[in-house]
Amino acid sequence: MRLHRLALVVAGVVTAATLALTGCSSDPLAEQYRAGTNKGYIAGDGSVTEIPAAKRGEPVEFSGTTASGDTVTSHELAGTVVVLNFWYAGCAPCRAEAPDLAKLSEEFDGKGAQFLGVNVRDQAASVTAFNASYDIRYPSVLDVNDGSMQQAFSGTIPPNAVPTTLVLDGSGRVAARILGELEAPSILETLIRDTIAEAG
Repeated sequence: MRLHRLALVVAGVVTAATLALTGCSSDPLAEQYRAGTNKGYIAGDGSVTEIPAAKRGEPVEFSGTTASGDTVTSHELAGTVVVLNFWYAGCAPCRAEAPDLAKLSEEFDGKGAQFLGVNVRDQAASVTAFNASYDIRYPSVLDVNDGSMQQAFSGTIPPNAVPTTLVLDGSGRVAARILGELEAPSILETLIRDTIAEAG
């Protein structure tokens, strides 16, 4: 009888462990981490998450210092749609999407949306050189020293991959997230236009 019970316990433990491993294997970010490829970033799959206005929760407050030494805060940006792009210079998907972000930022300049980069790894010189290479004219906050920008969004809809792009509504709430490389500029353009249109 004891041997029978022991066998059942062992079988249960093995089944639970198998289920746990199966659950983990379905997480692409976990898989990339376990693979240990040392590519220097965890890439998202380009998935888009939209949050209905009624479910966005509280505005996210943040502040940071840009590569040029200016301070930028959520309070200064209140009332406009903000596009936040989390990136760094050595990230291949970040480089791939940079021209599209530069073009979109120019398209929406003065038309209800403002772009702001959040560099998670580099210092000012690297950020400045990157922006010059890709003709990016919007500022980027340096988040490498304290990670305050990433922390500010960790409780709502976190930027779990690099790159990640967030669209904030005029109240400073996260309206949408693109996790990973921007695969089609039209997707982000639509998200921005829809968020601007909410103000009516």
